[in-house]
Amino acid sequence: MVKIPIVNHSPHPMPAYETAGSAGMDLRAWLEAPVTLAPGERKLIPTGIRIALPDGYEAQIRPRSGLAAKHGITLLNTPGTIDSDYRGEIKVILINLSDRPFTVHDGDRIAQMVVSRYEKARWIPADTLDETSRGEGGFGSTGKT
Repeated sequence: MVKIPIVNHSPHPMPAYETAGSAGMDLRAWLEAPVTLAPGERKLIPTGIRIALPDGYEAQIRPRSGLAAKHGITLLNTPGTIDSDYRGEIKVILINLSDRPFTVHDGDRIAQMVVSRYEKARWIPADTLDETSRGEGGFGSTGKT
């Protein structure tokens, strides 16, 4: 388990795993007043959370399935990436894809954060690539939907 320094300026609990098998931790809105998203509208919602990830780690900000299924609320730029050298407040870009206004209240769970390791890549210039059975097929080339 990686240890990550966190600053929580909000009065809400630290992000936490809700169940033993959870991959993500819920992030909560930190608002002075409720924010209403009209249909098709997007807004940047603060969380009051700042973190210091170690090198080789990122935090991905992902939608919450319940908000998406029940209310048509999801995230833009998903998954959003928090880099190890970012020290600012984590904010979430919510969008309302439903046909009804949706109000976000202080403390509402608005997204989930998944912390994961990553590898740095080093490009090796080449004139050709190895052949595979798929080749250049993409965007539905397998005939399956």
